[in-house]
Amino acid sequence: MTFSIAARCTATGQFGVAVASSSPAVAARCAHARAGIGAVTTQNITDPRLGPKGLDLIALGADAEQTSASLRQTAPHPAFRQLTVIDRRGRTAAFSGDRVLGVNAIAHGRDVVSAGNLLANTGVPAAIVAAFEASAGALGQRIVDAMLAGLEAGGEAGPIRSCGMLLVDRVAWPVADLRVDWHDTPLQELAALWSVWQPQMADYVTRALNPQAAPSYGVPGDA
Repeated sequence: MTFSIAARCTATGQFGVAVASSSPAVAARCAHARAGIGAVTTQNITDPRLGPKGLDLIALGADAEQTSASLRQTAPHPAFRQLTVIDRRGRTAAFSGDRVLGVNAIAHGRDVVSAGNLLANTGVPAAIVAAFEASAGALGQRIVDAMLAGLEAGGEAGPIRSCGMLLVDRVAWPVADLRVDWHDTPLQELAALWSVWQPQMADYVTRALNPQAAPSYGVPGDA
């Protein structure tokens, strides 16, 4: 039903999340990140409330393991939930409840955690983590490539139809929020969207913070 990655860039402090699923509009429910704080995925029989709650706990000083434990102990119906957490120092935690669907697994790495359910095999999260750890460069590209590696390793037991990626970096809004809500090849479409957005991403932050220093908008009539 879902496989995901939550990761941190040690060079920039950025956090990123990507998720893919057979269900529509998966990123709207499952992907949560906050600049300077961390990232959370909440998946399987999803409770979207757990993302903001987890980020609030990290903001108050909890580490990833404490955040995960608190949510598991206090959230309703934890047996149905699958959760991953990465905190501001890159520490990770995750859990899968007893009633998580199908083949499910979790994998941890340096500054990265991955989980999935209704998977083709238990090795999918490990393949995602391994691809991320073997990569370098822009966090968004590393995340996209890691998710494609998870798909190559088997992905879900059935076809995926939606995916999304969220990146946060030093400002109060996401610097990337890319979504493919229903498509035959959503991760490949996400990769294409990222290739369009990546060269412009920093410019749009500049336009918000200092319009006079911003590059031209590249639209008809722009001086």
